Amino acid sequence: MLTSSAAGVYVICPTPFEGDGRVDVASTDRMVEAYLKAGATGLTILGIMGEAPKLAADEALAFARQVIKTVAGRVPVIVGVSAAGFAAMSGLSSRVMDAGAAGVMIAPPSTLKTDDQIVSYYADAVEAIGTEVPWVIQDYPLTTNVVMTPKVIMRIIEQSPSCVMLKHEDWPGLDKITALRRASDAGQVRRVSILCGNGGMFLPFEMERGADGAMTGYAYPEMLVGVVNLINQGKRTEAHDLFDRHLPLVRYETQPGVGLAVRKYVLKRRGIIATDTLRKPGPKLSPETIADIEWLMERIERS
Repeated sequence: MLTSSAAGVYVICPTPFEGDGRVDVASTDRMVEAYLKAGATGLTILGIMGEAPKLAADEALAFARQVIKTVAGRVPVIVGVSAAGFAAMSGLSSRVMDAGAAGVMIAPPSTLKTDDQIVSYYADAVEAIGTEVPWVIQDYPLTTNVVMTPKVIMRIIEQSPSCVMLKHEDWPGLDKITALRRASDAGQVRRVSILCGNGGMFLPFEMERGADGAMTGYAYPEMLVGVVNLINQGKRTEAHDLFDRHLPLVRYETQPGVGLAVRKYVLKRRGIIATDTLRKPGPKLSPETIADIEWLMERIERS
């Protein structure tokens, strides 16, 4: 089971598709093994970058079961269960936990406007999934349009003992990490794991502010692992040097709308997945964009 001591790199997995749009079973197994070989301490599936809204309910469950089976208990698997209604959230959560998931992740719907609405929503979500299920707050206001202040996050943590992690994706958000860590250090709130997203764009600084690691995707996950390990070893300069080598591609991947297509293209070029297919609707990379990506990969791999 997922706990508040979780740390390291939980790689956000895309959902591999065949050219005709079917879920690619062989690529899924190959991708999982590649992420574990890169040093992932956990995997997260069916998130925003996993094209979860484009999957039918039976496909989402089958994909989750396959990843959990392939991992075979080597690392924890977190499953995104965000849904428009609590019935769907409850059903998927129950099934993936029965299959061996370590916990679930819940993002707030964009309809939430006030602090009290946010806190109340998560209370209802916990009731839906069950208080025994470890879960993760996904704080991603750039996509959800729901702004959670440190005080709101602390209220959620205190009302729900089964909340064990914050997926921090606010931007700018470094001071939010500092505020939460100061509060837990002072005994004002229970300490939970903080893993950071946003494609790793600010990962070295997030680690230095007190994050426990990353929960994000990047086409070279070994970089994320390396940065986290180097920061933990006190090797700040080496960590930033490694990060800076990859930063141009990290930035390119972080472009709204096209970022997942870029990541899947690189994963295909690296032999990790067979195709870079996105389910429709989704962008297609232009020849010019592909040329940019190829050049960025060449720079990384010759360094």
